[in-house]
Amino acid sequence: KTAQLIKEGKIVGWYQANGEVGPRALGNRSILMDPSIVNGKDIINFKVKHREEYRPFGASILQEYQSEYFDIDYPNKHMLYVGKLKQKIPSISHTDNSCRFQTVDSTDGYYYKLLCEFKKLSGLPLLLNTSLNLGGKPIAGSKRDALEILYSTDMDVLVYGDELIMKEKK
Repeated sequence: KTAQLIKEGKIVGWYQANGEVGPRALGNRSILMDPSIVNGKDIINFKVKHREEYRPFGASILQEYQSEYFDIDYPNKHMLYVGKLKQKIPSISHTDNSCRFQTVDSTDGYYYKLLCEFKKLSGLPLLLNTSLNLGGKPIAGSKRDALEILYSTDMDVLVYGDELIMKEKK
């Protein structure tokens, strides 16, 4: 269901398992979006993050497809490296066509399954991934934090563990 919502263009908050320490969203506390949406970066900045336009968003990619999309061929599970994209994907491309990306494999549980399902639906083995927070604030550390982000922004859905929380249409 989550992969289908992302494919439909929804902005999804993803809150799973253990928290994350540091500046990166690694699939436990993330805001996710279909990276093929041409103005996706602007949409997330305007509707959710409210941060500087020039700041790029990262991506998560199924590790087995990494070499088709990036010029780096070694695992990058913690988004430590920036790679050049082999094709232009505006929502995750910085001005020099680079992207800080995370490789995801079967040890990543639900996040891996989500990416596999999104690939089945869209043909793309990657998602736009940014941390589940508002500009200048820490990453969500509780359900309450995640719900505050959902209801104070134009994010569409929050997936909290196995619970799918959709905003009511206004």
